[in-house]
Amino acid sequence: MTVGVRGEHVHSPERRVPPPAPRQPTRTLSAAGELLRALAAPVRIAIVLQLREADRCVHELVEALGVAQPLISQHLRVLKAAGVVHGERHGREVVYRLVDEHLAHIVVDAVTHVDEGPRGINQADRTPRTEEM
Repeated sequence: MTVGVRGEHVHSPERRVPPPAPRQPTRTLSAAGELLRALAAPVRIAIVLQLREADRCVHELVEALGVAQPLISQHLRVLKAAGVVHGERHGREVVYRLVDEHLAHIVVDAVTHVDEGPRGINQADRTPRTEEM
């Protein structure tokens, strides 16, 4: 970094300075942060991936993920409060679905990014994580 006479930042002459990205309203950035926090749990990511394939009720998610029913219900409440999933009653059970496909893309892109591994590092060098959800 080069500093000019008055203390302002001066870029090197061989680098073209790109224009700044458009500013987003604070309200929008805050809401996006809340959405990402709601998605930031392994079980919730797994739920979104399941719901991407098909609408499911709680017992189907329990079977698919091997997680206790109270834990699935707790995570569904978080996802519902964040506007990620919607539940619709069918008789005695509630069937959950994703509110919109954009949410699935966020999760799929994150999972794909992690599966690709860090750039420039041999993926075989990574030690797999065996944490439970």
